[in-house]
This record gives sequence, structure tokens and C-alpha cells, in this order.
Amino acid sequence: MNRKNSSAASTAYHSNILLPLLSGLLLGISFPTWPSVHLEPLAWVALVPLLLSVGHEERFGPYFRKVWSATTLFCLISLWWVSLATFAGGILTIFVQSLFSTVPFLLWFLVKRRTGSRIALISFPFIWTGWEWAYMQQDFSLGWLTIGNSQANLLWMVQYADITGVWGVSFWIIAFNVLVLSLVRSWGQLRKVGAIVTAMVVMIVAPLLYAWRVFDGADREAAGRTVRVALVQPDIDPHEKWGGLGSGETMALLLRLTGRNLVTAPADLVLWPETAIPFYIRDPGNEIFLNAVRRSVDLWNTPLLTGFPDGEMPPRALASRDAGTVESPGSGKPLAAYNASMLLQPGDGGVQIYRKMRLVPFGERVPYSDYLPWLERLSFSLSGITSWHKGQEATVMTVRAPGREPFRMANIICYESIFPGLVSKFVARGAQLLTLVTNDGWYGTSYGPWQHAAIGRLRCIENRRSMARCANTGVTLFYDRYGRTIAETPWWQETVLTADVPLESDLSWYTRHPDLFPEACLGIAALLGLFAMSKTDTRA
Repeated sequence: MNRKNSSAASTAYHSNILLPLLSGLLLGISFPTWPSVHLEPLAWVALVPLLLSVGHEERFGPYFRKVWSATTLFCLISLWWVSLATFAGGILTIFVQSLFSTVPFLLWFLVKRRTGSRIALISFPFIWTGWEWAYMQQDFSLGWLTIGNSQANLLWMVQYADITGVWGVSFWIIAFNVLVLSLVRSWGQLRKVGAIVTAMVVMIVAPLLYAWRVFDGADREAAGRTVRVALVQPDIDPHEKWGGLGSGETMALLLRLTGRNLVTAPADLVLWPETAIPFYIRDPGNEIFLNAVRRSVDLWNTPLLTGFPDGEMPPRALASRDAGTVESPGSGKPLAAYNASMLLQPGDGGVQIYRKMRLVPFGERVPYSDYLPWLERLSFSLSGITSWHKGQEATVMTVRAPGREPFRMANIICYESIFPGLVSKFVARGAQLLTLVTNDGWYGTSYGPWQHAAIGRLRCIENRRSMARCANTGVTLFYDRYGRTIAETPWWQETVLTADVPLESDLSWYTRHPDLFPEACLGIAALLGLFAMSKTDTRA
């Protein structure tokens, strides 16, 4: 009898450990990795083992340990590559993200204790989606692992994001997991099983039918206006760029690559990547470099968009150095530093500037260090600057290519591409083309750069805009308005990629109402939560 009890306890223990870990594994490998790997459908069942394991767990301690073990493995598999740039920062990223990922499960636990499993399961997709959206509204957010992002490369299953955004994709996946869980629990009850299977088939077929209609219309629509864009990939080691090459050699490489390409392949716009110019070129002490770039733009007769660090006099006198404040090379005075991009145009002495608004937590700015300056000690900056200041304006730039009708574009800087609401703001303000400048060289040949590039597809689909993505090295490519690849460069090569990119003017439903679906989910989750609070604890 003791042996039987011991064996049963051992089996239960291993089941309690293995099921949550299985969910973490399935979630992790369902996210985009290298282009040849497609495990996205695993996300549709990934939560089932964990939900089975915690479904009858009444004690908070064991419940939390199971959930956290699953989310930790999920984050470890999906985000381990961050540690290639900064080991301490990678560990902190995984730790913080795994904790935040437990929140929807904890809310579900509270609802389940009050209302029982059935209503709790109905509420789970609303809780999950509402939380994902709310989480991304604050500075601590690393919204990289929004569950809908796992489907970014599964283009036939995500075209409806032009209505709901990525939030609808998250809702769909969680709802499907709930159906699979219900199917497992109802196995043997033919009527229930039939209804659940029917619902599952509908959830698979409906996105496919919508995508078929979208792609059929795309094949039949007349070609609209296009612009020719050249993406310069200099393939500079990021550590060398900031510490070894020097200003002159960096500028010479970029100018040589661009000029040589434009002789044989003229373009309407040239893109250089994020912080392609790794110094304060607008500072008076660097005027010689800015003039050299202006002369080249005039010679090429082609507008240039480039990433660079920008600085301006802080809005107030500083008694001490604020986070993100540097010393001007020319005057020695303090400058508020920004990760920025600027557009230079032939024959135009002016400059259009966009300053990055969403900064990488701990890597580019420590969250809430504006209010608690001592937090800046937790910074794991890669750029040689303690921190950047946050930009305040979603600037839409007007490009005037000689001999061409002007067009308007948005420039997204690196990490900003994971924020659906921010990108939709640019498009709502008139951007006809999305451009993205980035530097994925920090992450070597890991799948981090490919994961980053895949998430950008969803921004194209949501807003029905093409994207020109220019990387220092990593993934330089063009997407069309459906997230399909137009052209792509090889990895780790010094090269220039040129392609004709469509311009768009129509606004999708999502662009006009970017927060409608997640806010509705949050509202429904809140109502269900209030209903749960009014009920007697089911354990009583």
C-alpha cells in the first residue's frame, strides 16, 4: 500500500512539473525563429497542458509555481538571444518578462475561485488580450512576447489583423486553447465533442477564407504608385562602430557604398540604418561631417534618411547630469541625447527629424528613472550612452524626390516596431510608407533578428502599408501591405538592396480604431471580474 501511494505521489509530482514545462516549451518554439522553421500552430494548443495542470489547483503557492515555471521557460526559449548583447540585461529581461507573463493566469485564478471553471474559461481570452494591451501602455513593457506575434509568419492566418490588430490574433489563439481544453475534458460526450470540434474547424477556416478574399483582391488590383528605395547595409560590427572605426571611416564606408550603388541603380530615397552615423553630427563641432553628407545628397540628387544620435539643449539648467544627458563636443555644454533619424533632401538646407519614442527598457532607458533617478544604476546600455531621452512627437516626414510627386513616410526605429498603436499613429497622420531602421548586429546569428523582422510583418498587415526595413546587419528587406517579402539581402554582407515599393493612402479599420478591440476585451474582462467578486468563493 505504501509503495502504491509512493508511486502515485511520484507520478503526480512529475505530472505537476512536466505539464507546465511542456506548455513553456510549446509556447517558446511557436514564436518565430529562423525562416525555415515554422512551428506557429503549436501556439494553438500550447496552454492546454498548463491549464490541465492548474485546473483543480486551489492553493495559490503551487499554482503560482507551476505558472511561473511555464512562463520562465517560455521567455528563456524566446528571448535567450538578448544575453548575446548583454548577459546581465538578458537575465533581467527574462526574469521580468516571465513575472509579467503570469498576470493573466493569476487574474484567471481569482475569477475561477469565485465563479468556477466554466465562467473562468469563458473569461480567459478577454483577460489575456486585455492584459496584453494594458501591459504595453506603460514604460516597463517588453511587449515582444504578445502571443499574437507568434503567428507573424503564418500570413494566411493573420490577414484579419487589419481589423483587430495583433490583439485579435492573441484572442483567437487563447480561445482556441480553451476549446482544446474543453475537448479534452469532454472526451466521450459525443454531443459536446461534436459542438467543440465544429467551433474549432470554424476558427481555422474563417481566417483562411478572409485571407483568400484579401489575396484574391490583391492579385486583381491594378498596380498603384511606387517609389524606388535603396537600403544600405554596411555590415559594421556594432562594437567596432562605437569604439573602433571612428567617425571618418564610418562615414567614408556609408558614402562609398551609397554613391557606388546609385550610379547603376538610381533611387527616389536612400536609407541608412539605426545610428548609422554614430556621433552628434548636428553639433557645431561636427559641421564638417554634416556638410560632407549634404554635398553627397546634392550630388546623388536623392533624399537620404539616416539614423543618428541627436542632441539639443535641455529645457532647463541642470544642476546635475540627468539620465540621457551628454556633453557637447563643440561647446562642452550639456545636451539631451536622443536616438533619432533625419531626412536630408537635395537642394534643401533644412532637416526633418524624428526622435525615438519607445525605448528599450534598461538598454536605452531605465523605466521611471525620470521620477526615481537612482534607478539609472540598473541600465545595461549598449550604445556607450547611459541612457536616451524619449521623443515626444510621432513625426511624419515628407519626401521630395526630384522629378517625383512628394510622398509621406514614417520612420520607426528598431524596437518601436513591436508597438501596434504607435505605428498606427504614424499611418493615421498620413504616412504612405513605413520605413524601419535598426541594428540587429548585437545578436549575432541567433534568431533574434529574424524574430524582430517577423513582428514587423504584422504592422504592415494591420495598417495595409509596405515597409522598407534597413539594418546595419541582420535582416534588411522589403514587405508589401500583406506582409509578403518583396526583396531581401543576404545576412552579414556589405550590400545595397533596391526595390520598387508601393505607396498606400487608404486607412484600414484597425488604423482608424487601433484600441477598440483590446479595450472591448479589457472592458468585458472587468465586467466578468466584477461579477466574480459578487459571487461567493466556490471553495466555501
